Amino acid sequence: MKATIIGVGNLGGAIACGLAKGTFLKAEDITCVDPNPDALERLATKGLPFNLTRDVRKALVGADFIILAVKRHVVQSVLEEAYRVIDPKRQVLFSVVAGLSIDTFEEMIAAVRKDDGRPMPIHFRVMPNIAISIGESMTFIASKGANAAQIKLAEQIFGEMGQTMVIPEGLMPAAMAVGSCGTAYAMRYVRAAMNGAIEAGFSTEQAHNIVLQTMKGAIDLLLENGQHPEVEIDRVITPGGFTIRGLNAMEERGFSNAVIAGIRESYKNSK
Repeated sequence: MKATIIGVGNLGGAIACGLAKGTFLKAEDITCVDPNPDALERLATKGLPFNLTRDVRKALVGADFIILAVKRHVVQSVLEEAYRVIDPKRQVLFSVVAGLSIDTFEEMIAAVRKDDGRPMPIHFRVMPNIAISIGESMTFIASKGANAAQIKLAEQIFGEMGQTMVIPEGLMPAAMAVGSCGTAYAMRYVRAAMNGAIEAGFSTEQAHNIVLQTMKGAIDLLLENGQHPEVEIDRVITPGGFTIRGLNAMEERGFSNAVIAGIRESYKNSK
């Protein structure tokens, strides 16, 4: 199995490194292509034996699957250069281009195909989050026309870099709001909790360690026990205790409503 990644900026480079650390592919089976020599140089410093090139057509030869990780405004020009080399009967395309729907991607491909008789390549829309760089992404996968084996391949590829969820494409805006933007929302809580700890007398380093370990412990409890968060919360609070007082103070200031409103706003503006 061989892969080609077109565009190895922050996201594409993270995907390359994530795949190389897994068991599905070796680094030497991954070809990374980017017109920017600086992007290729940054990847070269990782010390992994990737195949690095600026030649898109050359990069596609022999690939079993192709990951498109470029900016949306250059997708059309990349397709114009690459389409004639793509084997739509054998190669599978994955787009991690933000905000690019499957229908729009197909329109771009159709503009290049010009009814040449070749079938439309099987392609997926994939949405990872920033934690893909450490193999802990929550990655969403949507497709149109893919069979069960191709969907399984998609789950295997991106499952090397965290967890995956196959969803209808209509849920992608919501997935982005919860799974991608949600990383920033969680970090904002961490920052706020650190500020509270510093105000209470801890040093910045101590506050950082306390909050991160507390967050990790809470997440691990939920994963290990499989309980609803309220069940675990009930194990912490006691009648008239400190925890319930703190929770009530947060709710009085709109904590839960603020989180829901933030997700709703992200979702609305991503549609």
